[in-house]
Amino acid sequence: MAPLPGLGPIGIWSNKLQTDDPDDLGRLRDAAAELEELGYAALWIGGSPSLAHAAHLLAATNHITVGTSILSIWQHQAADVTRQRAALAPADRERLLLGLGVSHARFAAQYNRPYSAMRDYLTALDTAPEPVPADRRVLAAIGPKMLRLAGDRAAGAIPYLVTPEFTAQARTALGDQPFLGPEMKAVLDTDEARARATARDYLTGYLTLPNYTNNLQRAGYTEDDFTGGGSNRLVDALVALGDGQQISTRIEEFRKAGADHVAVQIILPPEQSYPELLRQYRELAQALPL
Repeated sequence: MAPLPGLGPIGIWSNKLQTDDPDDLGRLRDAAAELEELGYAALWIGGSPSLAHAAHLLAATNHITVGTSILSIWQHQAADVTRQRAALAPADRERLLLGLGVSHARFAAQYNRPYSAMRDYLTALDTAPEPVPADRRVLAAIGPKMLRLAGDRAAGAIPYLVTPEFTAQARTALGDQPFLGPEMKAVLDTDEARARATARDYLTGYLTLPNYTNNLQRAGYTEDDFTGGGSNRLVDALVALGDGQQISTRIEEFRKAGADHVAVQIILPPEQSYPELLRQYRELAQALPL
């Protein structure tokens, strides 16, 4: 395996790493700087981010990698993305990983032939006046064809909502050299029943999206596993539950399965807030080999 240069083994994935509210920018920048200081290797911006969101984090930090996870190819034209990337300072361009994905038919009216659309989008990035190099882009690939595309025309893959077992299969599909950086969900709570309830509340929406359920069915899960926020076996496969050491152990399972990097997404109960998320990433940092 050949990790991307300078990218350590553990990063953070969160849709709270973006904001369009100018009043929230100061808090976000302070959080990004602290997470960098804690030793995390990357900040992966969830929630269909733009390059403008990435620019805020790049401005607030010095060396950490910033990735979009994922930038929807339906929402952002390739020509706009290449211009926005070119406007960044050269050092910031080198810290940016452009994570691209096809999203879901439910969220994109123009959704059609996603594999072909992604292939054409990559061609547009290649042929732009200021191209995005293949080694600075990664694909949110979970299907076999998209995984092959990620290895052939990008630095690799950043699969979402996957297990260590899937990661091993993805490594085989990609081969040894391409980057593989799966997202991993975690609930930092030692009360098993409560932790599963938190996980189920979060998973419910994802388990109605065919791109994800089709992938899970390929792994042997059935419709019965998708009801009520997920069966126990599905929840336990998709979400690391417990204390920092248990979460660290699950990260190691992903690494042994072939991941170069794991993007950890801490899930909170709905009533808990942004400060609690930051507190938990601090706590988790104490248990991880950052």
